[in-house]
Amino acid sequence: MEQIVFYSLSAVTLIAALGVVTMRNVLHSALMLGVALMGVAGLFAALGADFLFAGQIVIYVTGVAVLVLFVVMLAGRESDLHARQTNEKWPLAVAICAVIFFGFWRCIAPYAGTPTRTQPEPSTRAIGKLLLSDYALPFELISLILIAAMIGAILFSRGGSAAEDAP
Repeated sequence: MEQIVFYSLSAVTLIAALGVVTMRNVLHSALMLGVALMGVAGLFAALGADFLFAGQIVIYVTGVAVLVLFVVMLAGRESDLHARQTNEKWPLAVAICAVIFFGFWRCIAPYAGTPTRTQPEPSTRAIGKLLLSDYALPFELISLILIAAMIGAILFSRGGSAAEDAP
């Protein structure tokens, strides 16, 4: 049963990722990106990585995919939504992907029949304890850096310098 879930989620993720790069409509590509990210979240859930599953849903699926949809829907012109996406270098991209796939296959093939030794256990509690004990200071410093980046993005997006806006 686990293999059926894993392979079906993998197929959904790969087909959606292929749809992201092959769709002619930018809105459809953005929707396929959301499906691909949901497939990755499902793979994390199937592998027992509950923290990564929740992070994938919260950060990428709801954050990035919705942001892309808003940008496409609000900022894009009608002609941009139906513009043909072309890339003349697709044969080179296919060759590079084939080489990388072959390399991954060579690395993974010896371990294909190896069974897991233990059942996956939830890791959210242990990660939470680490973030609030040993890694509390770095966790808070990262939040300060993100706040500074957000303030900087707001100031840069206002369109003028702060000196011009001052009374």
